[in-house]
Amino acid sequence: MNSKKSTAVIYISNMSEDVWPFISAMSSSYERESEIQENARLSEHDLYNFFGCDDCLIILPMPPDPHFYQYFRSLSKNQNFTVMPTKIHTGEISKDILNDIEIMDEIERFASNYSKVKLISYTASEQFIKLSSYIQNKYKNIVLAESPSEADSWVVDFYGSKSGIRQLSQQFKADEPDFKMAGGLITVGIVNSAKIAANMYIKNGGIVLKTNKGHSGAGIIIYKPGDLSRNYNDCEKSILQSLDGEKYWQEFPIILEKYIEPNNHIGWAYPNIEFKIHQKGRIEMLYYCTCRITDKGVFKGIEIHENVLPDKISAQLIDTGYFIGEKYAEEGYRGYFDVDFITAKNNHLFVTESNIRRTGGTHVYYLAKALYGDNFMHDIYSLSNNLYNLKTINSIKSENLFTILEPVMFSSRKMEGCIITGTSLLAQKAYGYVIFGRTALRARKIEVEMETLLTRFG
Repeated sequence: MNSKKSTAVIYISNMSEDVWPFISAMSSSYERESEIQENARLSEHDLYNFFGCDDCLIILPMPPDPHFYQYFRSLSKNQNFTVMPTKIHTGEISKDILNDIEIMDEIERFASNYSKVKLISYTASEQFIKLSSYIQNKYKNIVLAESPSEADSWVVDFYGSKSGIRQLSQQFKADEPDFKMAGGLITVGIVNSAKIAANMYIKNGGIVLKTNKGHSGAGIIIYKPGDLSRNYNDCEKSILQSLDGEKYWQEFPIILEKYIEPNNHIGWAYPNIEFKIHQKGRIEMLYYCTCRITDKGVFKGIEIHENVLPDKISAQLIDTGYFIGEKYAEEGYRGYFDVDFITAKNNHLFVTESNIRRTGGTHVYYLAKALYGDNFMHDIYSLSNNLYNLKTINSIKSENLFTILEPVMFSSRKMEGCIITGTSLLAQKAYGYVIFGRTALRARKIEVEMETLLTRFG
């Protein structure tokens, strides 16, 4: 008689691997290490992808804050839930795991105790694919549940890059007219790129420069009307100086895009939609939302509700998203992806990029679904901030944060309030949260109350 339990999950939080060439090309060793550490601290919110799920091994690049982890477990009530950090963290966690005897032993224990183990990750990086191949060769009951095969894994880096999604748009613009991007070029080399960019800026009054695969606002330069001189020589010199400051501008293709003034007078200047492609190729829409983006293009969080976008806009997102998903699926991709848009002042939508991985909103989706069910987009308004920067003069310890915010914390009786999604970021005076409210007004009111409580702390 087989006494093994049925199914378990092993999850690897490998955010830095998604943009490892970009991180490796950073000129400053301090900024490079800061990026790796910030991504590691953000891994705490990955726990909410498994809110209420049992029989999980979650491998993180660093230990979660003890106070936060105790808080998470008290909310989630997970059973047989193990979190293990790697002994060292280089940024390439898949390689770190192979050199970590305790984690490899725990993987073996899971393989022995369960008839089937699903191996999943934040992103199907090159490092993860190699690790998964090694593990699968050793344990036949460990399967890739949300990743492409090694032969099809090229899709992740190609279409997940700024140049790849632009080429896809150009290839199929006749088949899907709504799949449009801002006018632009793919260039190589900072000297010629600066010359072309200067001409584009003078002609159009603004320009956006993107490295091929940046991360959460890093690797993007936005010049708005009035930011640069209209004199060509001065304009070209300013752009070249900006590009000359980082090695990655010289090492990777540069995307030059016409600047689109976002319609910030509406609540949906930056729409987004996320999907999952299942192992047999079925495409599932998870949610649509608006992104919370800073003036410098840095992603902070999302807002989810069925009415967060006008019906016409949400329909366009869904149609374009499914079209793109069909192309990814045909090429063999399996797993999560999203499509980012920008809304111009004439309310026309333009695709800006596609992330071929889990996203900064995936954990919000799973948390909302666990708490409110499949109709969460109708029943509750969700807003998040993955990296809320504290404005207080004094630093705050994690145990104090929970005490300070107690009046606005999530209540299982009211089914509203703030849920903390990470406190390791307090080392850089930040933390993450998700707020649920019955209406948009109510959710934003809770957020304002949260900020007021922090201000009183000083």
